[in-house]
Amino acid sequence: MPDVSVVVIVYNDADRLPTAVQSVLDQTLRDVEVVIVDDCSTDRSFEVAQQLAAGHPGRVRAFQLPENSGAGGEPRNVGIQHTQGRYVMFLDSDDVLELNACRNMLEAAEETGSDIVSGLTVRLHKDTRNQKRDEWYAWLYSTTRTLESVTELPDLFVWDTLCTNKCYRREFLVDNNLLFPKGMFYEDLVFIAEAYLAAQRITLIPNQVYFWHVHEQAAVKSVTNRRHEMTNYSHRLEIHRRIDAMLAERGLAEMKLAKDVKFLKHDLVLHLRDLPFRDESYRQEFAGLSREYLASIAPEAYERVQPIQAICAYLLQQGDWDNLIPAVDTLINRDKVSSPLAEHDGRIYWCDGYTDDPFGRDVLDVTDIGYHEKPVNQLFLRNQLTRFAESGRSVSLTGRINNPLGVIPPGAQLKGELEFSARRRSLQTFHFPVRVLRHEGDAIHWEAVADLTAKLRPLGIVDTIWDVRLRLDVDGVRTTSRLTVADTGLSGGLPVRPRLSRMVADRLEPHVSAKGHLAFRLVSENRNAERVQELITRGVRGRPGTLAKTGYRKAKELRKKVTSGDNKLRAYHEVFSRLPVKKRTVVFESHLGKQFSDSPRAIYEEMRRQGLEFEAIWSYAGSPKDFPKGVTLVKRWSLPYLKALAQAEFWVDNQSYPLKLTKRPETTYIQTWHGSALKNMGFDQPSLKAQTRQQQAEQQRSLDRFDRFLIRSEHDVHTLAKAFRLKEKTLLRVGYPRNDALVRARQREAALGARERGPLAAELGIAEDKTVLLYAPTFRKAGGRHGRFELPFDVERFADQFGDRYVLLVRSHYLNHVVLPPTVQGRVIDVSARHDVTPLLELADGLITDYSSVMFDYALLDRPLVFFTYDYDEYVHEGRGTYFDLLEHAPGPVVRTEDAFHEAIKSFESQALEYAKSRKEFVAKFGEYDQGNAAQSIVDQFFAQWSR
Repeated sequence: MPDVSVVVIVYNDADRLPTAVQSVLDQTLRDVEVVIVDDCSTDRSFEVAQQLAAGHPGRVRAFQLPENSGAGGEPRNVGIQHTQGRYVMFLDSDDVLELNACRNMLEAAEETGSDIVSGLTVRLHKDTRNQKRDEWYAWLYSTTRTLESVTELPDLFVWDTLCTNKCYRREFLVDNNLLFPKGMFYEDLVFIAEAYLAAQRITLIPNQVYFWHVHEQAAVKSVTNRRHEMTNYSHRLEIHRRIDAMLAERGLAEMKLAKDVKFLKHDLVLHLRDLPFRDESYRQEFAGLSREYLASIAPEAYERVQPIQAICAYLLQQGDWDNLIPAVDTLINRDKVSSPLAEHDGRIYWCDGYTDDPFGRDVLDVTDIGYHEKPVNQLFLRNQLTRFAESGRSVSLTGRINNPLGVIPPGAQLKGELEFSARRRSLQTFHFPVRVLRHEGDAIHWEAVADLTAKLRPLGIVDTIWDVRLRLDVDGVRTTSRLTVADTGLSGGLPVRPRLSRMVADRLEPHVSAKGHLAFRLVSENRNAERVQELITRGVRGRPGTLAKTGYRKAKELRKKVTSGDNKLRAYHEVFSRLPVKKRTVVFESHLGKQFSDSPRAIYEEMRRQGLEFEAIWSYAGSPKDFPKGVTLVKRWSLPYLKALAQAEFWVDNQSYPLKLTKRPETTYIQTWHGSALKNMGFDQPSLKAQTRQQQAEQQRSLDRFDRFLIRSEHDVHTLAKAFRLKEKTLLRVGYPRNDALVRARQREAALGARERGPLAAELGIAEDKTVLLYAPTFRKAGGRHGRFELPFDVERFADQFGDRYVLLVRSHYLNHVVLPPTVQGRVIDVSARHDVTPLLELADGLITDYSSVMFDYALLDRPLVFFTYDYDEYVHEGRGTYFDLLEHAPGPVVRTEDAFHEAIKSFESQALEYAKSRKEFVAKFGEYDQGNAAQSIVDQFFAQWSR
């Protein structure tokens, strides 16, 4: 009896069958048999199968169905009947097994006694030049694990629905009468669902076991590449109904919900993508099939998918094609805004018409995505092509650019141009003016004529595909859109004159890109074109072409290697660090390059104020916008950045330069740090304590680079300095330069007996009679439906209750992002994009925070603080722990519920006096060295000699 029987099914695949079978015969586990089942092929498949059986007697057997079954289920059932091994596996004729697949799976099955052993599938895209590969739901197979029930890991049931990457105990299949449905597509989904639910033990192994060959350009498409066929979709829905019935019979409601989520975000999406390119009859039939099944989807599933996925499913169920087709455009092009949007009662909705339906209102509410907050240059707008016509040498194009919420105002000055660019980067681009631009309802109507024959001159061989974009300037601000074709007819072609040869191509033909956008491709009407192309291809593939391509690829690879992390480190240590140190050069960085802010900014500005002569280099990550003029800007982790660090006389930052960069002895590193500590830091964190000695040593080496570390209180000495294992000589007890402005503001207030609000309030549009509160929480892991930080209180309720007296400024942590509804405009203002928090602290009449170190800074102003610690127990006891009990030391009320928070705001004015003593004690304990002269002190100590 063989250890493993591999059932190989085949239909009209004679050429690839031998490779599949050979991958079984070559297994390192020798006691393996092959059972080939031919689904009544019309080619030589069965003949090839018989030849393989004759060539390997005792190891290969071949069988044929009397008539074609129409799918892969029945051939596998027949195969199971003929297997003789203790374990059974399945293989398709166009795929192969990994060399050790049978051995690895058998060993796991024998060791654990599992009914099913499952391993990792790798998809190989055979049509791509380098055979692109992706691992099938690899997170399920990160480690070996054994389940007593599939309910322990619902993701396995929901996502890995393949039958081919698994090894089944044959007795288990027979005892449970596990068979594939006959004549149905996606038959393996039902089979594997029944197998999962029946199995008393399942083992997952991290080994690659199955190579799934994807042939997208094959003449005969596989089931997964024939989603446009209605039978394909109807079979998929029927399969899902059968699985739903299994789950309902067993009372597995949570599994059903997880499966519903997968249907909305995966199965349905696969078919929705085709809808814009299908005719009306197809769409109606598709909607009819979908409507009944979507009614069975749990409403909770809509909350667990991306908003656009839920929106498409809802609009499909409503049969709302006018809104669904644009929504599918966003589904395909994730960042595109394809709907005009609608505002009702201060909320933003994807479209109008469903506010009376509570469920529809929830699904279509896109307020939290933040479309309403973005300027036009940050929006990727849908631009639907409404007319395409060719005349002689030119093409006439007309379209409508979506104008969501009137982001392009009626009086705006508009200017546009069409850009035709070769898809291969660094090649040619041609521009044509847009002749007509006008507002038309909720869109911008445009018209253009492009004389492609006269002006577009392709090279002719390397630039065969041309993309079209419309560049629209709105009052001088530019937004770029692609031309969505949808159901606009395209036909014909225009004559062109390639620069290299008209024998390869002489016409530009319009076509639709994979994402639904207008593009053009070079084609030829020359009868000899195919022959010429063949000769060119042969030349490209011959020795000269091979040498040229090899040289090009080597150059690309060399460039990639040079700019890789490891080689950048080598360049820093072995090249740049051997260059001389440049005197009077300072590299500044704040919050890993994300901001021009904090103490590094205060030191830089003090150096400028004193008129020192030096070269200032600022690191930036992302956009260099809002960084100062007159400095050298270097992108973090770029080669110029590394060169600047290697040659700088001083490093000044508040967090850390890249950990693996060794500081030269000639360079002085001033670490300003970014806040006193409430939560445990450094080696006081459980995660760092659990590291190996080697890992801790590496961490310590990065900390030992600090030549000076700024201290604002003895609390910092006992916490930060101790946690970072810093030597006493490193500590500089001068306070934080960023806090100089706060100390001086408090001193001015005391001297004048009144507040000076400054220009920032007017800049933010805050009226003189409004009290300003600042909400500045600590970092939170992004959560919620939209993956953004969600405020712990109802901001609309807050605005309604307190908006007549207060303006609330919201500043999320720089690693978080928050979106405010338009209803609170003017009463609640998002100031998170402002680099520096200090001017906001100076403006605010009161601070609302939780565990953020901003509490220590704001206390210097001697103004009221409220601590909204809604997750106190979780944060303090389940997180990394704190250095002191906030409940005991907080210089203001600590509240945990929204109602208590509101009560604290109501008593805000009385808190100034009530907590005055607590604030004074808090500052004495946590800010004793903040005297308002930290920046000047540091500049005098380290840079005074640089005076002109």
